[in-house]
Amino acid sequence: MRAAGFVLLLAHLSVVYWLTLRPRAVPWVPEANLRPLETIHTELALGPWTAAHHLGGAVLLMAPLGVLLPMAGGRLTASALGSFTRTVFTGAMIAFGVAVLQGTVPGRVPDVDVVLLNTLGVALAHLAVVPLVRYRLRRREYPRRGTTPTISRVGIAPQADALSGSRT
Repeated sequence: MRAAGFVLLLAHLSVVYWLTLRPRAVPWVPEANLRPLETIHTELALGPWTAAHHLGGAVLLMAPLGVLLPMAGGRLTASALGSFTRTVFTGAMIAFGVAVLQGTVPGRVPDVDVVLLNTLGVALAHLAVVPLVRYRLRRREYPRRGTTPTISRVGIAPQADALSGSRT
């Protein structure tokens, strides 16, 4: 599972590199957007279909990282919050790195809103897929074995509070 996740992760990052870091021959380039939510407001003002097309593309570009990063990590018993935090942080850093590199490519302009939308895509994909898949894989890997065993000579379950200090 780890090897497949790593190969798919590299393939996806190659596609992202090809889509976002190729030089473009354009007559002029707008300034870099370093104000959060400015591009999003501008796109929403153009109408819902245009906004969905432009903003949805930014959300979907990095969304597969939300699944591929945990898959490449291969931790089946990772905590949900820890996995989500690691995945979203790594996705945000990859999106930030792509935005910084775009500043060096002719015809490309970095945009802070694209970084935010890419990170949102990573978070949504992770929340939609990873918890359910981990739950099913854990159920398959570690099937339930029945009730809690008891200690036969004492008749109590191992979870009893033996160190509480009470003498009953």
